[in-house]
Amino acid sequence: MVQTSTIVATTVGTLATGFVAYAVYFDYRRRNDPQFRKQLKKESKRQARAAKEEAEAHTVRQREAIRSAVEEAKEEGFPTDVEEREAYFMQEVARGEGLSGEGTDNVEAALCFYKALKVYPQPSDLITIYDKTVPKPVLDILAEMIAFDSSLNVGPFASGPGSDRGLD
Repeated sequence: MVQTSTIVATTVGTLATGFVAYAVYFDYRRRNDPQFRKQLKKESKRQARAAKEEAEAHTVRQREAIRSAVEEAKEEGFPTDVEEREAYFMQEVARGEGLSGEGTDNVEAALCFYKALKVYPQPSDLITIYDKTVPKPVLDILAEMIAFDSSLNVGPFASGPGSDRGLD
């Protein structure tokens, strides 16, 4: 009677031999068949192109999500009373820090920091603080949010309505 271990060993050996034989055959075709090499190159280029298109589509979707988040925040409005603005600022910064610490939703974390920036009296000073404390992926999204909001003046030479208060 044949033992189970012998059957298992024979099966594993056969599978390993088959795998090695296929690897040798594949390598032989890759080295000696120009048509096969061409096919491999086409497949590689197709996969690279598909990955690039997917990355571009992801970037477009993220920009749309950022734009809609900024528009929603503008529609919600921001507090105007000094005490309300201070409480709102502290609340949004705390939420942003919590979300960025988790790392799960960077757009939502950046939105919290953006809302805090909108009510802060000196937005350019707060951006300097954000540069030192906020993780880079969240900071990059925040920079895009700031770019979408033309009413937020954060430049060092910003002047005009809202530049000294961070509000419109």
